[in-house]
Amino acid sequence: MSALDPVDGLIWYFVFVYTTVLHEAAHAWSALRLGDDTAYRGGQVSLDPTPHIKREPFGLVIVPILSWFLNKGQWMIGWASAPYDPDWARRYPRRSAWMAMAGPGANIAIALVTALLIHVGLEWGVFAVPAFADMTHIVEARESGKLWEFLATLLSITFSLQIVLIPFNLLPLPPLDGSAIPLFFLGGTAAEKYQEILSNPTLRLFGMVVAWQSFGQIFPAIFKYSLHLLYPLAY
Repeated sequence: MSALDPVDGLIWYFVFVYTTVLHEAAHAWSALRLGDDTAYRGGQVSLDPTPHIKREPFGLVIVPILSWFLNKGQWMIGWASAPYDPDWARRYPRRSAWMAMAGPGANIAIALVTALLIHVGLEWGVFAVPAFADMTHIVEARESGKLWEFLATLLSITFSLQIVLIPFNLLPLPPLDGSAIPLFFLGGTAAEKYQEILSNPTLRLFGMVVAWQSFGQIFPAIFKYSLHLLYPLAY
């Protein structure tokens, strides 16, 4: 077994933290724009990771680092959260649905920017398409030098993490963001009852277990399709 690369570990952690912070800040910012300042008052309409880490130190520090070691440097998991006013969500179910979609929307934006930078590097001749891609090697450096290797690894991990987080968070299971999608179509008593169901702690735990088990089955296909979208002529 090859030794874990501490530089890769630092890149993974940096990308994970800032991807998660952008995701949660998007939730917080959209809630503020839509009338709920709960997360704003908690300091989470911010790209500063400090308030996010203070709220979820276990999910943003301990679990990501442990998961990277336990998974032999292949990937990293963890979580964070942005608070919101449940009374506001009950009064405005569609607004709460838009708030939920803002997080995956941020991940989509990150993925698109990362894909653009990868293609710029390919066009400039500093990057190359790898013969075999994995989570840490979506693109590789053509030019010799630590800087290009670092940038290739940074962009690879950033892209890979988004293609994990986007479909995972959009699964229609509580407590994931995708469970809010029906609120776009429900109103009145139906929306209120649905939100009560979503807030059930047992259902939320069950939803996470099902999401984790099912996502492992579908992710290889998602990864393959994402590579095809990124490199239509190569994969």
